[in-house]
Amino acid sequence: MPGLLGQGDEWLDQIEMRFPETDILVRGNEIVVSGQQADTVGRLFEEMIMLLQRGLPIDAANLGQSIDMVAADENPSDVLTADILKSSRGGRIRPKTAGQKRYVDAIKQNTITFGIGPAGTGKSWLAVAMAVQALQNKEVERIILTRPAVEAGERLGFLPGDLMAKIDPYLRPLYDALYDMVDLEGAQRLQERGVIEVAPLAFMRGRTLNNSFIILDEAQNTTPEQMKMFLTRIGFGSKVVVTGDATQIDVPDGRSGLNRLEPMLRSIEGLEFVLLGSRDVVRHSIVGAIIDAYSENDEKKRKDAEAAKERRKNAT
Repeated sequence: MPGLLGQGDEWLDQIEMRFPETDILVRGNEIVVSGQQADTVGRLFEEMIMLLQRGLPIDAANLGQSIDMVAADENPSDVLTADILKSSRGGRIRPKTAGQKRYVDAIKQNTITFGIGPAGTGKSWLAVAMAVQALQNKEVERIILTRPAVEAGERLGFLPGDLMAKIDPYLRPLYDALYDMVDLEGAQRLQERGVIEVAPLAFMRGRTLNNSFIILDEAQNTTPEQMKMFLTRIGFGSKVVVTGDATQIDVPDGRSGLNRLEPMLRSIEGLEFVLLGSRDVVRHSIVGAIIDAYSENDEKKRKDAEAAKERRKNAT
């Protein structure tokens, strides 16, 4: 009961705040729930008990995620206890939302998986975790991490150093994710042996990538020609994850290789698109709110443009 209700009943208080029209009465080891959302709250407590039984302590973060998932008729006990691997810091890497669980399952089941969603949904981080897991399980012989070298709306100018020093800033997010999974020295040794390769997308041309786990990050900044080039590099025994955010296109003229790709490819067997949204954001809660605000603004602009077009049509 202390693990279920929290120190000083802090988890109980949080649940009561989220379900103000539901009465929760605790008597010893018994919880009595009544009111408008009694069934939902009862199921929430059942899911929390399963989390505790499976060795996952309740904290503020996973309680909030559990409440959101139960409200959406999802099972937090299946999502939050799905281990991928142990990180270099000793923690367990797991999906934190139902959308992330669908994404991880899709990567396991398909040759090519597209993870499309806004910032903070764990697209790249989970893809790297799945790549390290596949390498540890000897399902692949190497990991290849790549992304297009496109500046995010500002000119960085001439960068000093050799070729790798020039492109390093573009690849830094992939290194950061990798070092979360494998310690710095271990990652460097694997890179020296060629087991892990981090390279810009331009380096993929002309290659055939066999027995590899390949991640293309920031795919919204590829051109259609680059996307076709990349997808045709895949060889035998390989698995590919393509991540991107269609709302953050920095490629010149907006010619993104990710746009209008799903209708063309979705009927191909062994290929799946997973769409993540603001509910899958695992950064500060304000990030999800910002994403929703931008989405609503974009939708308003679209409707205003359609209305203006209709008015011009009627005027003529």
